[in-house]
Amino acid sequence: MSQIAPTVQLFFTERLTKQLQASPHTLAAYRDTFRLLFAFLKQRSGKPPSTLAWEDLHHDAISAFLEHLEIDRNNSARTRNIRLGAIRSLINYASMRHPEHAALFVGVLSIPPKRFAKAAVSYLTPQEIDALIAAPDRSRWEGRRDHALLMLAIQTGLRVSELTQLNVAGISTATGAHVQCLGKGRKHRAVPLTLPTAKVLRQWLTERNGGPDTPLFPTRTGKRLSRDAVAQRLATHYATAVLVCTSLQTKNVSPHTLRHTAAMTLLQAGVDSTVIALWLGHADVRSTSAYLQADMTIKQRALDLTTPTSSPPGRYQAPDALMAFLENM
Repeated sequence: MSQIAPTVQLFFTERLTKQLQASPHTLAAYRDTFRLLFAFLKQRSGKPPSTLAWEDLHHDAISAFLEHLEIDRNNSARTRNIRLGAIRSLINYASMRHPEHAALFVGVLSIPPKRFAKAAVSYLTPQEIDALIAAPDRSRWEGRRDHALLMLAIQTGLRVSELTQLNVAGISTATGAHVQCLGKGRKHRAVPLTLPTAKVLRQWLTERNGGPDTPLFPTRTGKRLSRDAVAQRLATHYATAVLVCTSLQTKNVSPHTLRHTAAMTLLQAGVDSTVIALWLGHADVRSTSAYLQADMTIKQRALDLTTPTSSPPGRYQAPDALMAFLENM
């Protein structure tokens, strides 16, 4: 083996697993990054991954790999930056064990993340929420499970990974109903439940009839739902809901859209952004700024505050249908 192979193994077993106690999702993301990188380097140099040396991970090779991700694999700039972050973590770790390659490591660490345009936050309106929640066929077991899952996701804003990892013991539907979950960064948090959500979950728990450590939302065979399974179930119910609520046709609805919807519902209800950050489990309150940017009602209220007292509040509207058509051209 070359120098690189044992260092990579120690990076996963010692640095990530023992020292940083990285989550399974982080380990999987890092693993996938290096599987892609070493396969690319093998194709580029002809060397099997176990024989690669640090000299093979120079600035130009890593830059070519990042370009390969974007051009050949059609990865977004965001995904490209995530892969670069994993590589930088390995290089930082390797720099302490192999200082003789300091100049090479500096070259790799000098590769900057790529800037990209951030898409506007997509969220559902109250009418769209109602249509989506009503979509599951509650005459079937899966429909009642999915109905409870959607109610919980939209009201609490839990991440899809948090939803799939929830156990029966994580739900309390008594006085002070709430859900407890282990979130990003291994942080425990509790989110209160509204009366309608608590009622649906109480009914589901009775039907579920599982032990405290069993999955809250299992498959028919009792296994834990995967992230892909949740996305697939959501896509199925979206296809049903769009027939009732046509405005959903303009929305790209994913599990994360439900999280955005919870945040926007809180924001529009006047909840402070610091409380929303705690509610969603954000490490930094600045993460909620995207919701402030997306909420036009807040901007409209700010505009109304600047309107002269002699002018009626609100935006200009053409007094005639034809004039409105011409104004909007």
